[in-house]
Amino acid sequence: MLPGFERRRVAAPEGEILALVGGAGPPLLMLHGDPQTHLCWHRIAPHLAERFTVVLTDLRGRGESHKPGASPDHRAYHKRTMAAEQVAVMERLGFRRFALVGHDRGARVARRLALDHPDRVERLAVMDIVPALDFYERADGVIAQDYFYFFFLTQPAPLPEHLIAGDPRAFMRQILTGLPGQAAPYDPRALEAYLAAASSAPAIAAMCECFRAGLTGDVAADRADRAAGRQIACPTLVFWGEEGVVGRHFDVAAIWRAWAPQAAFAPLPCGHFIPEEAPEAVVDSLLAFLA
Repeated sequence: MLPGFERRRVAAPEGEILALVGGAGPPLLMLHGDPQTHLCWHRIAPHLAERFTVVLTDLRGRGESHKPGASPDHRAYHKRTMAAEQVAVMERLGFRRFALVGHDRGARVARRLALDHPDRVERLAVMDIVPALDFYERADGVIAQDYFYFFFLTQPAPLPEHLIAGDPRAFMRQILTGLPGQAAPYDPRALEAYLAAASSAPAIAAMCECFRAGLTGDVAADRADRAAGRQIACPTLVFWGEEGVVGRHFDVAAIWRAWAPQAAFAPLPCGHFIPEEAPEAVVDSLLAFLA
């Protein structure tokens, strides 16, 4: 599904990360969302590889990358930790500065990377998120109903892990296909890969820990940044799906302007899984933005 991309096993400080590298030109790192893998870019990355050296990784806890277990502070899945790991991976691949694109969970890691490592990021594009602090500050009953798993997965271990284990593929399928406004035309091979990768016990535990980290360490980091007036320095492009939960419930542009003064905005007539719902529009926008 990704012709011309070479699989690499990259030794990061805490474990091994799967990376696929293809194309030629300036480096571009692309980070996937939940509950997916690097394959979420299969309709986009080959086009970008005509102009860039594209790196697709499986984030820790996902796909074929290492999966740290649970801890009381969930630090292994703080986006600060995950961002630093992606910096190390890019350095191992020979890239000190790079453009950065992320969707969903990958967008949260990408945003944190741009805040913590501004010397590394040339340009940043994020898809269909608002920062953790803004999300939880603005959450109400309607948002909790639509994004139920943001509140279910943060429950103390092992409650959600145990309940998901009863039918993990059904749970993951609900997230992939059952969100309000969601109609992603998945390639059947990609959908099966997502379900298989996300349904193992280590992957379920990692997903829960990542959401617990979002509610705790990620919110704390955002709060400290807001108090200090820290913002994203590089040019930033913000996508969101107008028919999805984020687009329905948040003033995405207003929230992002507070974090990224140079932000430009690209709302799309789709749901949450933008890379597979609107790949042509994403390719066109990214080629113009990254040029």
